[in-house]
Order: sequence, then C-alpha cells, then structure tokens
Amino acid sequence: MIVGIVVGAGIFKSPSIVAASAGSKAAFLLVWPLGGAISLVGALCYAELASAYPDAGGDYRYFTLSYGRWIAFLFAWARLMVIQTGSIVLLAFVFGDYSAQLLPLGSQASAIYATGLIVILTFLNALSVKQSARTQKLLSAAKILGLLCLVAVGLFLPGKPSNITTSAAANSSSLGLAMVFVLLTYGGWNEIAFASAEFRNVQRDMLRALLWGILIITAVFVLVNFAYLRGLGFTEIAGSEVVAADLMRKPFGEAGARFISLLIAVSTIGAANVTIFTGARTNYALGKSFAPLRFMGQWSRKANSPAAALLAQGAISLALVFFGAWRRRGFETLVEYTAPVFWFFFLLAGVSLLILRRKDPATPRPFKVPLYPWTPLLFCAACAYMLWSSVAYTGVGALVGIAVLAVGLVVFLIWRGLGKNLARSD
Repeated sequence: MIVGIVVGAGIFKSPSIVAASAGSKAAFLLVWPLGGAISLVGALCYAELASAYPDAGGDYRYFTLSYGRWIAFLFAWARLMVIQTGSIVLLAFVFGDYSAQLLPLGSQASAIYATGLIVILTFLNALSVKQSARTQKLLSAAKILGLLCLVAVGLFLPGKPSNITTSAAANSSSLGLAMVFVLLTYGGWNEIAFASAEFRNVQRDMLRALLWGILIITAVFVLVNFAYLRGLGFTEIAGSEVVAADLMRKPFGEAGARFISLLIAVSTIGAANVTIFTGARTNYALGKSFAPLRFMGQWSRKANSPAAALLAQGAISLALVFFGAWRRRGFETLVEYTAPVFWFFFLLAGVSLLILRRKDPATPRPFKVPLYPWTPLLFCAACAYMLWSSVAYTGVGALVGIAVLAVGLVVFLIWRGLGKNLARSD
C-alpha cells in the first residue's frame, strides 16, 4: 500500500529540479536516501498518532486534541485552499507537460492540458462516476511500466548523441531546495498510518510495513535517478523539462519520447482522479464541521456526490492553474505554493505527538514510536528545516501560500467574533 501511494508522478518531474539545485552528481544521488530516512522517521511518528487516535479526520483530530479548534480550522482551510488543491494542480501540470510531448499547443500547452484535466475529472466525479478498482490498477500498471522502461533504457541501452535543448544549467548548490522537491516526491507516506487498525500485531507489523515500504521506495527512486544520470548526464537532467521523455528520446527518438509520455499522462490521470475524489469528500466533511465552510457540506442526492465540495475544489484548482501559468513555471510554482504550509502542519503534527504523550498518557497506544523522544524530536527538527528551506529558497509562490493561510486565520477570527456577538444578543 505504501509503495503504491508514494511512487507517483513526482519521479517523472522532480529529478530535473533536484539536479539543478543539488549542484553535483554525488549530492543528486545522496538526497534520495536522505529523503527516505526523513520519510521513515515521520511515518513512525504518524503511526503512533494514528494507532492511539484512530479517526478518519487524521491530522484534524490530532490538532483538535493538542491545540484546540483554531488550529484544526486552519488545517481544514489549508487542505481546501492549499494542500489538496495544490496536489491536484501539481499532478495536472505533470499531465500537461507530458501531454505537450504528444500534441504541442504552444507556450501555455501545459496549463491548457492541466485546465482540461481538472474540468473533465471534476465534472465526471460530480456525475458520480463510480471509482473502478480495475481501472485504477490499469493506471498504476502504466506507471510501473513507465518506471521499468526508464530503468532499462538508462542502465542497459546506449543512447544516441543528445539533441535536447536544456532550459537551464545546474545552478549553485542548494540542499534545502533540492530536499523540498525530493520530499515532495516521497509525499504520501503518512497515509499508511491510517490503516493501523488493519494490522494483527500493530507494534510489529506497522514497523515492518514502514521499514520495508520506505526501503523499497528509496531503492526505486535511487535506481530511477541513477538511470537518468547514466542515460542523460547530470547537466542534461538539470536542464530538462520532461526528463523521462528526454531519456527515452535518446535511443528511440520521438517515438520513444511519445511512448513514455503517453504512459505518464495516463498514470497521472488516475492519480489526479483519486485526489479529486478523496479531496472532495474530505472537504464535504469539513463543511459539515465548520460554519464558514458549510457551503461544501451539501450532498447531491441526485448525483450521489458532494457536488458543492467538488465545484469549490475545482474552482480553486483552476485559479491555481492560472497562477502557475502566469508565473510560467507551473509545477515549480505550485511546489513553492504548497511547501511552506505543508511543512508547517507536519511540524505541528510532530509536536502534537510530544504534547499528547504528556497531556493524555492514559490513552492506549498500540504502536509506540521507537527511541522516544528522540525520534519525534528528529522529525520536528527536519520539518523545521524544511519549513525554513521552503520559504528561504523559493519564490513568490511561497509567499502567496502563506498569505492564503493567513486569510484563513482572519476568517476564523471573524467567525468566532460573530459567534460571540450572536451569543450575547441571545
């Protein structure tokens, strides 16, 4: 499960940005195992929280217990405005970048394809199209086939002289920025913690699942990036916009680039569809919990779907596509936009484990993080560094993401003020 969640579209897009930031071949290869280690530490912390407080709300539940309703509301706001919608748009831009290899539509081709994907998938989900497990398996198979092709070509086939026109050379070394994109690629490891109730022996099986899962993912990422490095070379990776297509183009020409682009585009459709589907239902639940978001808490009986939540999520996603297109760096801009907010709440989750150990020691914890308190302290330190890096080494997108989060705090204060005034008038 954890391998299927984590190994996603990021590995087809992030390596070129990581290479441009890492500054050397050695650093480029070393940041991937480092990302795996940080992901494992974080997953262990989430495993304790999920086993102690099993709840579909996940972080929302931990934040409510640790900090109160205001942080829980900010998290709800962030999921709607930044985290979930940002994830949808990131996937849509990967789809757009590789679809443009199949049918170019000009300088804004990626944004055009991203817009079309979000509109179509939102519309289909609003019509209550049933999620097919078989379809999702086929889309996952396309992703796996694409990875196998890249490894085989990069490691075993000699390439032709490159005709790739790079967009940028590797810039000065910036480990922090490289790690922002590496850990974006590892995103999703925290989801396995919510399956804690399914384990027969939580303490043993959760640890085993996390260790093997992260180990396999790290091995896959290192192998794929080594294949990129061997097949393209460091400078060409750093300057590539579509690194997987460029790798396949060397031995097989345009036919190879189109083949891998098609596989990646198809697999990304599946990932985007699942993200839209689950995100809308999460936002529907948030609409039922918080008055300022109650417009999303309406279920369409005719379509049997959270139509209002889907439309709100779709509208925000489209606004983010336009923002990325305006900045002319769609994928990178959306990473900048989501990363500070993403790591801020990860940091709060790590701190909440420490708070709840002291505040609520009587609650049974079927899984306890090993080497407490050093493991959660290490995770908090890593989150703090990533939060700083995501602000210090990025651009306008980060400031916009932080501003949107700040607007959520204003909304909460207004909502609370109105509630107090109504209570006094009663």
